[in-house]
Amino acid sequence: MNHFDIIVAGGGHAGIEAAIAAAKMGVRTLLITPLLSQIGAISCNPAIGGLGKGHLVKEVDALGGVMGEIADLAALSYRTLNATKGAAVRGSRAQIDMDRYPIFARAYCLRQSGLILSQDMVVSLEMKGGEIAGVRTRLGVFLAARAVVLTTGTFLDAVVHIGEKKLPMGRMGEMPSIDLARHLRGLGFDMPRLKTGTCARITAGSIDFSRLERQESEESPRPISRRTPIDCFAPPNIPCFIAETNVVTHGIIRDNFHRAPLFTGQISGVGPRYCPSIEDKVNRFADRESHQIFVEPQSKEANEYYLNGLSTSLPIDVQAVMIRSIKGLKNAVISRYGYAIEYDFVQPTELSRSLESKKIAGLFLAGQINGTTGYEEAAAQGLYAGVNAALYIRDEEPFILGREEAYIGVLADDLVTKGTNEPYRMFTSRAEYRLSLREDNADLRLGSYAYRYGLIGEDEYRDITEKKEQIENGLKRLESGFLTNSAENLQRLSALGEEKIVEKTALINVVSRASFDEKKLVALDPFFACFSNAALEQILISTKYHHYLIKQEEQIERMKRQRSQMIPDDMEFEKIPGLGSEIVSKLNSFRPRTFFEAERISGMTPAALDILSVYIRFRNAQP
Repeated sequence: MNHFDIIVAGGGHAGIEAAIAAAKMGVRTLLITPLLSQIGAISCNPAIGGLGKGHLVKEVDALGGVMGEIADLAALSYRTLNATKGAAVRGSRAQIDMDRYPIFARAYCLRQSGLILSQDMVVSLEMKGGEIAGVRTRLGVFLAARAVVLTTGTFLDAVVHIGEKKLPMGRMGEMPSIDLARHLRGLGFDMPRLKTGTCARITAGSIDFSRLERQESEESPRPISRRTPIDCFAPPNIPCFIAETNVVTHGIIRDNFHRAPLFTGQISGVGPRYCPSIEDKVNRFADRESHQIFVEPQSKEANEYYLNGLSTSLPIDVQAVMIRSIKGLKNAVISRYGYAIEYDFVQPTELSRSLESKKIAGLFLAGQINGTTGYEEAAAQGLYAGVNAALYIRDEEPFILGREEAYIGVLADDLVTKGTNEPYRMFTSRAEYRLSLREDNADLRLGSYAYRYGLIGEDEYRDITEKKEQIENGLKRLESGFLTNSAENLQRLSALGEEKIVEKTALINVVSRASFDEKKLVALDPFFACFSNAALEQILISTKYHHYLIKQEEQIERMKRQRSQMIPDDMEFEKIPGLGSEIVSKLNSFRPRTFFEAERISGMTPAALDILSVYIRFRNAQP
């Protein structure tokens, strides 16, 4: 049969999550991708998670997504970034086996009920009355669908750059999607170009590890996914290593700026600001004598290493000399050269907050086609778009996460209201409410949505609700209870190794001490003896942020009241006195539905927002 409810085009991290989420929701789904063997391919660094990115993976997992589970299956080692800082800014990161990850990813797709896989390439969309009717493939097949999710990654009209060479590829060795890119441009989509890149890989036998700094993994790591069984979780804990560039390395790079596509005008697309190529770093930070390079294993066998931090598009002869100038890499044998890739993306302001196209009903976009960078950002968008495509099929209201609810909400809101002119990467600093949007409470924040949409089962949701009840009951007890400075209580505190109190003190202020842990909490108050370790951990984190979280809740309530102020659909912004032409143009372009959406538009000034708010109140007050 060539009739489906949803077709997902692209088998990267966005496509996997979109297809599996839609299939879980009971709609007949087709995942179509050029090479089934490349489903879930790890194109760049062999790791999942990190600062900000780890939050996204945890949220995808909380919503029934599979990235966290696959990462745990393919894990080589784990680290918690910012481990010495507060829980709100910590980031889980798993070093993964880049060979095994796609195998597990494909297996998840193949065994998902309601999901069919096809090896082909979408070259055009078919519409009827402004709505999606299906797709046409490279093999000339028409496939009917009521919704389509495009997750094309870096393949749209893509070009690989290595020195003076330009190769039409979507990834090294794989053909680009030229026809679909031209088709989308023909439909009137705003499609600028971006650039990203990858690093060289070298063989393990050519590395002098004795001259590198060894970086061990955590001894007792936690899995990323809450569905990974703890009792059989035993990653091999393969270490990474740290090398450094030097003045000789930088001299080699400078001497070859004239051959670098980034500087010769060969590349026009904008690259990622926070993950620049080594030639860009040497150019921008000319006073730096060295840059760190993380030498990371790519598989369990650890016979090939990825040079994280050495992304480049320099010619292959320059890459060889550059790499061999680094201490420990004198005899490096390069198995895969680094390269840059330039590709089209669709300006995400073309989308609504559900990631549905404003131009074509039933068309959803997710991943790097929306101007983002990173596996985690792609997976988050994919799941979001997959759920919303299924809701579109069912004629139900879209799934919209607010900025106060999830990093996924921040990601989607940033993209569709601000757009981007460089590859967008998630950071904790992008979230205004990051104290409550922590990695550790993603299941508590999003579990009810996952259950409502059929993305998790009854048993998993019951575990979440029971933990939530324990946390709420525990916090209520700590907020209402007090500890007096009686001799008995002072002795109890002393036995726990805690400082004494000099007056009657709220329990929550005692428990919020940095020195307090789960064992001390149970010893201080036996009420907590029957609580799960997961609930106790959440209670302790919440006590440490207690007063800040109260203030943040007040901010969220104010924001919600502001958000509720609707902007009439027929608002003629050019008739509002005091609004400049540029602001009017932005409002007409984005057509915000609420005052909050208007506030999120890049370049919107406080004065313009005040004028808009006053005018709306004035208009609403008229008979």
